[in-house]
Amino acid sequence: MDVWAVANQKGGVGKTTTAVTLAGFLAKRGYRTLLLDLDPHGSLTSYFGRDPEAVERGVYSLFDPASPHGVSSELIEPTATENLSLMPASPALATLDRQLGSRNGMGRVVARTLDQLEDDFDYTVIDCPPMLGVLMINALAACERLIIPVQTEFLALKGLDRMINTIGMVARSLGSEIDYTILPTMYDRRVRAAPQALESLKSEYPRELWHSVIPVDTLFREASRAGRPLSDLKPYSRGAKAYRQFLEYLLRQEDEPGVAATGTAR
Repeated sequence: MDVWAVANQKGGVGKTTTAVTLAGFLAKRGYRTLLLDLDPHGSLTSYFGRDPEAVERGVYSLFDPASPHGVSSELIEPTATENLSLMPASPALATLDRQLGSRNGMGRVVARTLDQLEDDFDYTVIDCPPMLGVLMINALAACERLIIPVQTEFLALKGLDRMINTIGMVARSLGSEIDYTILPTMYDRRVRAAPQALESLKSEYPRELWHSVIPVDTLFREASRAGRPLSDLKPYSRGAKAYRQFLEYLLRQEDEPGVAATGTAR
């Protein structure tokens, strides 16, 4: 199983949209794909019509000492998209840092869980919380590839610096490298700041930045309202086409390491 995480410590940059759309295209290619919601806000869970407040099991159960060991099928829910499943989040996830404190072994709970699901899925895509804590550490410890969506505007660029520093710090703590790709999102060429921000990204992160962009597309909102990935609803829209190109780039990178834009945090 390949594990990808989608993370940024700044909200509103297209993180959940990126996770859903990539997972939707993976499922459309026939890959058994799991979406794992690690964000206490539950945006990914809400996307598929589930109320995070009503989630009784799900990701939180993985960290609950009172829960039985092993991954129960009750934790994983099918979606309306073939080959696409969801492990939902609940607001209780926000209490984990306080509950767990510095308890040993809590940084690899998700990695151990996904090891148990190795034969059940081909890909897992993790939607990460926007803050550093036990959940973010779990995502970074579990993933082979980190995708950092960055809105093409200058405030988002400042947040990117913080994210890069965070993954470097976590990589040193884990004692392993974290490969990442920066994905420019919400690009609107009609707004002067967008191409300027993109040029700044190219200048500051020439190796880590994907060569193209995800454009602004109102159909992302329509897909969200429908609770379906854009790959299902409008697979030939401009937003869907851009994500399909990005997915193809990531898949080529797996086959030929070094082909895609990539950085490595140590």
